[in-house]
Amino acid sequence: MTTDTPSASPVRASGNNVDAPTSVAAPREHFASRLGFILISAGCAIGLGTVWRFPYIAGEYGGAAFILMYLIFLVILGLPVMVMEFAVGRASQRSAAQAFDILQPSRRWHWFSWWAYIGCMLLMMFYTTVCGWMLAYMAKMATGTFDGLDPDGVAGVFGTMLANPSEMVGWMLAVVVIGFFVCSLGLQKGVERITKVMMIALLGVMALLVVRSVTLPGAAEGLEFYLVPDFGKMFAGGLSGFGDAVYAAMGQAFFTLSLGISAMEVFGSRIGKQNSLTGEALRICGLDTAVAILAGLIIFPACFAFAVAPDQGPSLVFVTLPNVFNQMPLGQLWGTLFFVFMSFAALSTIIAVFENLITFTMEKWDLDRKRALARTAVLVTVLSLPCALGFNVLAGITIPGIGDIQSIEDFIVSNNLLPLGSLLYVVFCVSRKGWGWDNFLAEADAGTGMKFPRWARGWLTFGLPALIIIIFIMGYVPKIMMWAGLA
Repeated sequence: MTTDTPSASPVRASGNNVDAPTSVAAPREHFASRLGFILISAGCAIGLGTVWRFPYIAGEYGGAAFILMYLIFLVILGLPVMVMEFAVGRASQRSAAQAFDILQPSRRWHWFSWWAYIGCMLLMMFYTTVCGWMLAYMAKMATGTFDGLDPDGVAGVFGTMLANPSEMVGWMLAVVVIGFFVCSLGLQKGVERITKVMMIALLGVMALLVVRSVTLPGAAEGLEFYLVPDFGKMFAGGLSGFGDAVYAAMGQAFFTLSLGISAMEVFGSRIGKQNSLTGEALRICGLDTAVAILAGLIIFPACFAFAVAPDQGPSLVFVTLPNVFNQMPLGQLWGTLFFVFMSFAALSTIIAVFENLITFTMEKWDLDRKRALARTAVLVTVLSLPCALGFNVLAGITIPGIGDIQSIEDFIVSNNLLPLGSLLYVVFCVSRKGWGWDNFLAEADAGTGMKFPRWARGWLTFGLPALIIIIFIMGYVPKIMMWAGLA
């Protein structure tokens, strides 16, 4: 087991010119390998929205032209916040439960530790159910449930599953059991080892599916729609259309990494200072982007080959693609592999966030892993029930303009906690009233590899917060217009 003891040297609290008390922390288990850290962090970032949203909006807004704009925003928006989360974790060698008190001993930021716990818990309240859908469809595809069904029949399978409380709760519980079982084995022997296997298998399955999809008769039209730059689509609606494309790229670059709720911070606390954090974050962003692009290479050629509209959202995965696989030679095999890939993508996030919640609980309430895991497992299970029942027993609980329980929980996390949490991370890392720019930069640049650009301080102080505020406001604009009766 590889463990490191954090340095006993004082941590300077930026802004108040006071040194924190010197203390020696207990040995902390670190990742066994750099590859483990990168794959687990990428697994946390790679979510289901990467698969069912990115390819569609890329095709809609000009293919490679949109992807280029997305990459720009990923570098200037998502990457800096990821480096900040890693830096806070590595410098403190603690999860968000204690990190802000260690780096800013005045406890001015103590309240922000709860942001991470609440955000990760809310995320799991609906993500366990959605991951359960993936496991269910992997089983349904493997057992031939869709064989011989017409499009209406395929759509009916999804509707029937949502309407069945016992099936919904059962698959949700399966996800919870799998996730916490992996975490019960420990960081290296469980979370790292199993997530590495899942991520490598995920990439292997994706490669097979890409080869199958792009070699289908008629796949070329789908590749053209997805990859050939078409700036005409980006400006199809004039300045308004271009604004929509910019916001879509900005939002995708931001939300794809699940930043702002310290989901990444805890992994920074599990690594040493051998490598600079900017280079590590670039690798993780690159892997997340590669999966997103590969997902499009699976979806679009197959959809165009069989003249099926590639809708976005859950309908793409649970209705559109099963219809495509039904028409494809050896479709049951390819469909099963696709949902294996989707299940691994979802489970990698589940395991990563469960580990975050368990670590937070251990450090906040001074519990061992066994007791922290038991407490967290019970809480996650109970709090996940409303979402699992929100499509049947609790289907009447909705908010106009937002939707059912799953949509409400998603809205709270995606439209509120992620952007506002990211904004607070930026303020903490650049402000004298937080950790401070010099402390952040020193931690980010420790080790070999790419250094964080010192000249970017002005952008991080003014430009990045402005972009995050725009994302936050734009998330509310359509809701407010609907509530006001203007939409």
